[in-house]
Amino acid sequence: MLNNENHWLNFIGGEWRDSADKIDVRDPSTDNVFATIASATLNDAEDAIQAARVCVKQGLLTRQRPAQRAELMYRIGAEIRKLVEEGAVLASRENGKSINDARDEFEESARYFEYYAGMADKIEGKSIPLGEDYIDFTSYEPQGISVQIVPWNFPVSICARSLAPALAAGNAVIVKSPEISPLAITLLATACERAGLPKGALSVLAGPGRKIGAALVSHKETNQIVFTGSVPTGRSIMRDAAENSVPCVMELGGKSAAVAFPEANLDQLIDSVRWGIFFNAGQVCSAMSRLLVHRDIYDDVVARVAELACGLSIGAGKDNPDLTPVVSMQQRDGILKICNEAVEDGARLVCGGGAVEGLPGAFVQPTVFADVTTEMRLFTEEVFGPVIAITPFDSEEEAFELANATDYGLVAGVFTQDISRAMRASQALDAGQVFVNEWFAGGIETPFGGNRLSGYGREKGQEALYSYVRTKNVAIRVTR
Repeated sequence: MLNNENHWLNFIGGEWRDSADKIDVRDPSTDNVFATIASATLNDAEDAIQAARVCVKQGLLTRQRPAQRAELMYRIGAEIRKLVEEGAVLASRENGKSINDARDEFEESARYFEYYAGMADKIEGKSIPLGEDYIDFTSYEPQGISVQIVPWNFPVSICARSLAPALAAGNAVIVKSPEISPLAITLLATACERAGLPKGALSVLAGPGRKIGAALVSHKETNQIVFTGSVPTGRSIMRDAAENSVPCVMELGGKSAAVAFPEANLDQLIDSVRWGIFFNAGQVCSAMSRLLVHRDIYDDVVARVAELACGLSIGAGKDNPDLTPVVSMQQRDGILKICNEAVEDGARLVCGGGAVEGLPGAFVQPTVFADVTTEMRLFTEEVFGPVIAITPFDSEEEAFELANATDYGLVAGVFTQDISRAMRASQALDAGQVFVNEWFAGGIETPFGGNRLSGYGREKGQEALYSYVRTKNVAIRVTR
C-alpha cells in the first residue's frame, strides 16, 4: 500500500505501517531511485510474530471448515487477478523484467492460490489397523508460524508459491521481502486483505536480511522457515534454525546442465536455450547455465546459440525486449567479473561478455562461452545472468558425469529423440527435476526442489503442501 505516490508501507498483523527509515528502490534500466519503502524495525518483526501467534492460538484459520478456507483462497486468487496490470508495471519497474513476464508472474501467483484452494479441504489423515483393541489414526496439523524469506528475481510468484500452501494448511505467515525488489510483493498483501484474510495470518516486511530476516529466523516462536536464495545465506539460516530445531524448506540455486545428443531436434534445443538462459536476463535458479553438446553437433550448436544471442533485442522491461537488464549495477558488475575470469581461464568467448554500450542501466550482453572445462569457475559456479557455458562430450557416460560435476543438483535436461536414452538420463542425472526436450517443462503442479547444495524439500505440486503440516498420531486403547 502507498503512503503517498512513491512511498510504500509494510503490512504487519493486518495493518499498514510506516517506519522512520526507508529503503530506496531503483529502476535497473536507469539505476535511478523511483520509489521508497518503509524499512521494518526489530519491533515491527516482533509485532509480526506476536500477531501471527495470536492468529495461530485462536485458530482463526484452522477453526474454519476446510471448505471455507478453500473459498478464502479462491477469493485471494481473484483479487490478485484484479491487480495484474498494476502489478506488472510495478514489478517491471523495480526488477527490470519485461512487462509481459511481470504480467505472467502475477497470473501465476493467482494460479497458486487457486491450485492450493482445491487442496485445502483434502488434507486427510489415515486409519492404521492395530487390532480390535485399538483405534489408531493420523491427522495433519499446520506447522504454526511460517517465516518465508523471498528472493528478488521472482518475488511475487515465489512468495505465492510458499504463501498459498502455507495458508491452505492453516499456518500464519511472515514474509521477509527482498530489499532490491520489495514493492510488487506488497500487492499480494493487498489481495489477501481485500479477500478477508484474518488479521495476523500474514505480515510482509521489507528490511535488511541480516537484521530483520535474522531476527525472524532465530525467534523462538518461529515454527518453520522457507528460504530461496544463496548457499551462504542458506547455511546461516540453517545454523540458526538448528538452535530451535525448526524445520526448513531450502532452495539454494543451481548450475544446471542441458545435455544435447546427436539425434536431438536442434530447433527444439535452440528454442529452449532462448528461454533457458536469456529469460529474465538469466536470473533464474533453474536456468540452463551449462550446455553439454555431443562433439558430432558441437560446432553447429555453438554457431546457432551465438546467432540466437546476437539477434536478441535489448532494452528496458517496459518495452518488452528479448533481454532486459539484470536487477542492479552490483549484479551486473559481478557477472562481468566472472566473464573476465572465464576469458583468463581459457574459455572461448563467442559473443557478448560485456556491458551494453549506449544504455545507462544494469545491462549485460547476451553472452556465449564455448570450450568451457570442468576446472573453470564458469563451469561450477552460478553466474545468475545471461551467460551460457558450452562444453563438448564424446559419450553418454561422459555427458552424465559432466552434468553431475558440480555441487548443485536443482534441475537438468536432456535433448534426444531416443526414448531409452531419455529414460537412462532421467535416472543418471542428479537433480530434483529433469526436463526432456523442453527446458522449464512442467508447471505449478510439478514438484520443484534440489539435491546437494541446491537445498532440500519441495515446492509446488501436491507434495509441497505436506511441508506446511506436521503429522500427529492418535492411538486409543478400547476398553471392553
